[in-house]
Amino acid sequence: MPEPSDEHLMLGYRDGDAEAFATLYGRHRGPLYRYLLHGCGNSSIAEELFQDVWTNLIRVRGTYRVEASFKTWLYRLAHNRLVDHYRKSHSQSQRQWESVEDLDAVPDPAPSQDQLANDADCVQRLQVALCRLPAAQREAFVLREEAGMSLEAIGACAGVGRETIKSRLRYALKTLRAALEDCL
Repeated sequence: MPEPSDEHLMLGYRDGDAEAFATLYGRHRGPLYRYLLHGCGNSSIAEELFQDVWTNLIRVRGTYRVEASFKTWLYRLAHNRLVDHYRKSHSQSQRQWESVEDLDAVPDPAPSQDQLANDADCVQRLQVALCRLPAAQREAFVLREEAGMSLEAIGACAGVGRETIKSRLRYALKTLRAALEDCL
């Protein structure tokens, strides 16, 4: 029997099935947290935003209707929370990134010492390159890579069209490839 869809689970949760919420949370907590972390650059703020998104989901569960994929809806909640955070802090361009550990950079199992050093360098360079991307490009890239969202879903999340998302991804990939040229 196939696993229930996110939409089915959210409808179940809306109707009182607490286990459905637990399953949704388990499926989406890691990618959602990393999306928020990439969006704000600070683990304590990301944790607060993460809690706010889930709290908001719980608060509005009674009004949930399947109009888009659950993932699109969830990441739209997260996107809106990030926008609120930036408006409140008035420091969208003044972001402080923390350490490599915040982004769950895990090397391949049993690599050589040289490979470990090279991988750590590449991870660090990727994080720096991600930080330097314009916020819209970084958001599109993270939603595509972390959440596995389609161009249409990312567009729905960000409130822009598919072609705009394609353009943002194209520029983000070009910039990241240039920064990581010798890692690839």
